[in-house]
Amino acid sequence: MNFNIFHIGFLPVTFIDLLDILLVALILYKLYFIMHKTRAVQMFIGLIIIFSISFLAEALNMQETTWIFRNLRTVWIIAFVILFQPELRRVLTLMGQSKFIRFFTKEQNSQVIDEIVQGAVELRRRGYGALMVFMRDTGLRTIVESGIALESMVSSSLIVSIFNPRSPLHDGAIVISNDIIKAAKCILPLTRNPTAEHRWGTRHRAALGISEETDAVVLVVSEETGKISIVENGDMRFDLNKEELQHQLKQALRIEKIVS
Repeated sequence: MNFNIFHIGFLPVTFIDLLDILLVALILYKLYFIMHKTRAVQMFIGLIIIFSISFLAEALNMQETTWIFRNLRTVWIIAFVILFQPELRRVLTLMGQSKFIRFFTKEQNSQVIDEIVQGAVELRRRGYGALMVFMRDTGLRTIVESGIALESMVSSSLIVSIFNPRSPLHDGAIVISNDIIKAAKCILPLTRNPTAEHRWGTRHRAALGISEETDAVVLVVSEETGKISIVENGDMRFDLNKEELQHQLKQALRIEKIVS
């Protein structure tokens, strides 16, 4: 049963009405936040203008204009999906990355870590170098947009394919968020630590650089030595074996439930 909270003129306002308004405002805010500083924001504003004109024309009883917009409504949803396909995919991805959803998907994330570890070990066996960035709380939009968008499920075979020296994507880093490889061939900032320049190669300095600026966890496979390292908060754990790598990743990425 709805209880009236107050009235606006002759219109009663209930708790459900307030909840409805808050949900719409939240959805619009999230859409704007996701599309902010992208080309889609101009299209989004254009659609809002079209909807506003349609509402105004109907309110003013402008029959011809209303007839045009009424006939266009049947294709607006399809046009919206086509125009905002990347943004809608990003929305669904962000929903899957929420802490509430991740609480119920720890078992799946453990399987993803197994795929990553298997891929890293295979890269070491083949003598391929690799750089993998794992997104945590800090956004990495600039880093992702510097590379080639993939939006692909994590798998060991895909990781090995990407870092194959004959692959056009093998240079740079891949960015992983939960179980999705967001992009490949991403450019990372190099560390400003002067001692690292003489001690480490480009991959390790890039891993240190991004870990110093964000809370990302980085996995490095050295092409020269074949050694696997984990970098977090500017600290490098060097020359890990398979079991150590698996433990370090699960600990760093807060995976609590281990799947045997």
